[in-house]
Amino acid sequence: METSTKEPFEYLRYMASAAAADQKAILRDLMKAYGDDVWNYAFSLCKKADVAQDVTQEVFLKVFRKLGTFRGESSVKTWILTITRNTAADFRKAALLHRIKLAGLIGKGERFERSAESEAMENIAVTDIWQKVLKLPGKYREVLVLSAHHQLSMAEIAAILGISSGTVKSRLHHARVKVLKMKEPDGR
Repeated sequence: METSTKEPFEYLRYMASAAAADQKAILRDLMKAYGDDVWNYAFSLCKKADVAQDVTQEVFLKVFRKLGTFRGESSVKTWILTITRNTAADFRKAALLHRIKLAGLIGKGERFERSAESEAMENIAVTDIWQKVLKLPGKYREVLVLSAHHQLSMAEIAAILGISSGTVKSRLHHARVKVLKMKEPDGR
């Protein structure tokens, strides 16, 4: 258990400036302390054990690379779980993009060649989503872009915009609802 965010911050600052062997030791300590928490959180987000395992591995690679960036503004656990959330979101987006691309493939049993038509349809769908986002009022558009496109947390968005995290959460919800309620360009 952590007693304060100051102690781990100093520990990570020291480790970031220490030799690579020391960084590996701190990574092992972090994996031992938070590995189960990371895997469980990743599993709750992805709902697949193999994906949760991949997310967990990627999280600790990111933690290793970013040891020197920990600012101590939160607990180490919060920092690592934030990385977990963002990494899981990246994996979900990649999986969604993969499914979209597979849906555009032609012919059963053929070599996964995409037709020009399926590629054009994918581009139209992406363009349609951005057109809807751009039609949103500024306060909704801004939080949606910071969250979806730039992968920022609610706390980070709140800090950037100078508003509370609760306001960010509310605006994100309203923005998503507004985008879902917008009609298709052909009037459907």
